Amino acid sequence: MQSIHKLTAVSHADARAPIRALALSARDTRDPVTKVLAVRSLARLTFGATRTPLIEVLGSPKPPNLVTPKLLPQRSLATVAGRATLLHAVAHIEFNAINLALDIVARFDETPESFVLDWLSVAEEEAYHFSLLQAHLVSLGVNYGDFDAHNGLWEMAEKTQASLLARLALVPRTLEARGLDVSPAMREKLLQAGDTRAADILSIILRDEVGHVAIGNRWFRHYCAESQLEPLATFEQLWLEHDAPNPRPPFNREARLAAGFVPEELDWLEAQSRRKPTDARA
Repeated sequence: MQSIHKLTAVSHADARAPIRALALSARDTRDPVTKVLAVRSLARLTFGATRTPLIEVLGSPKPPNLVTPKLLPQRSLATVAGRATLLHAVAHIEFNAINLALDIVARFDETPESFVLDWLSVAEEEAYHFSLLQAHLVSLGVNYGDFDAHNGLWEMAEKTQASLLARLALVPRTLEARGLDVSPAMREKLLQAGDTRAADILSIILRDEVGHVAIGNRWFRHYCAESQLEPLATFEQLWLEHDAPNPRPPFNREARLAAGFVPEELDWLEAQSRRKPTDARA
């Protein structure tokens, strides 16, 4: 059996090919509009090239100011301000997701062209989601960056910067899969508040995120098989090693199954969610 950490980021000594330079440039573009346009152009290109990582991430605009999640305000969705706060948080997640998809293309070597094209398609759809949310925020009288945000997605990207298998396990299969669980209830609350446009946007995001998580699942299993690793045991080991957040119910089993999870994995999530964090990591 091969090492769980065989798939690591490549060194700066490797040659920088066009696909890598373009992905890094798009990832490190701070202006949201420019980033979206760069991603749309990049996603239409086809390369089979070696890629180079860059440890420091430049492509996050300032604002938003990044704070711990407990400092973010909770507001009623019955108000425009409350809906704007919620949608700003979702826009921030989608913006981070653009960077994450570009980063997995730019950071890891020895991945096939189909891997590159999969994640460029994810980046393009995340950019589309961000554009929809930003346009709706403007209609509510605000812009992306007007509220504080937290950086949980990118913090996990930093934890997994040296291991492709860990990145696949803990970003698409863990943090992004969480969106499959929370989006339906969020959409219903927005409908109840009378914001049908926001609800429609969340429906689009949920539809596409099933596909994004499926891509993560497919490549995670591919690299587990290549290294002769059992997927569920490997996932649990990586989850513990990188201090991933404890699973939180309820789980959208239908969407998760559509995204490539198997029943045994969902049963594990259910069981894990009932354990105390200290027990889970004992």
